[in-house]
Amino acid sequence: MSEIQRPIGAASVEIVAEDPASADACRCLAAYFRELEARFEGGFDVSADPSSRIEDMAPPSGLFVIARLGGEAVGCGGFKRVDDEAGEIKRVWISPSARGLGLARRIVRMLEAAAREAGLRTMRLDTNRALTEAHALYRSEGYREVARFNDNPYADHWFMKAL
Repeated sequence: MSEIQRPIGAASVEIVAEDPASADACRCLAAYFRELEARFEGGFDVSADPSSRIEDMAPPSGLFVIARLGGEAVGCGGFKRVDDEAGEIKRVWISPSARGLGLARRIVRMLEAAAREAGLRTMRLDTNRALTEAHALYRSEGYREVARFNDNPYADHWFMKAL
């Protein structure tokens, strides 16, 4: 029965643009930061990563989205404009209860489409070595590993994709 319910659950997920300072966005980001704290060697301190201020992920400089399943926020992600041609994906997270439904992939694709619509030609992102699922997702979506492009102290891998 659970094999049948998972696809139905995935189809009932709504992913919408939202203010990155909304209550649901703050709950998702807090859960994301707790997970990073647990998974990163040496923990995680959001104030040590100046590369992703939430206000940069709001229009007109970016976009933030929330995934909801049955009305409950179960995922998020955003992008910020870096310059006239490039954007950077930040804070893609899915609740453990909703993993395996393809939501991170849907969020990434939605962010890319919005960036394309905003006239951006490339997307980039960074990630930590502990987030192996993220590496696999980004590679499968056509991102290629590139040289370091920021000072994020938690990043070990940097990726880029032409839109």
